[in-house]
Amino acid sequence: MSLLSASDATLVKLMGEMPRGPRREGLFALWLTLRVAQDVFLIPAPPERSMRRRVASLDQRLSSLSLPAPLRRALAAALAELKEPGRPQAALALQQLVAPAREVLGLEAAEAIGRAARTAAQRVRDE
Repeated sequence: MSLLSASDATLVKLMGEMPRGPRREGLFALWLTLRVAQDVFLIPAPPERSMRRRVASLDQRLSSLSLPAPLRRALAAALAELKEPGRPQAALALQQLVAPAREVLGLEAAEAIGRAARTAAQRVRDE
């Protein structure tokens, strides 16, 4: 995936437009999670130990954010998937975030995560 994918760019743009508060922090949490999930698809793949540290850092960072409840639950499930090494788990983690993102943050954020999830799933199928 590119250094700054279209999904990344959309989430960053939305963060800039969103007033401070739980919804903005939700966008930030999605963006952080997206970045960690995308790293699984780098070629060459990062070492497993490095990814475990990235996921642990993500978990710690997300715990300090004030997030709407549906998004907090979805991010916890996505983190559980990311803790298991592998590209299929990263694709699933992103897919699990689409509906809560739509509910809490709106259609544009959900479309950005959905686009990333479809790209990840396609890369898994192509392997």
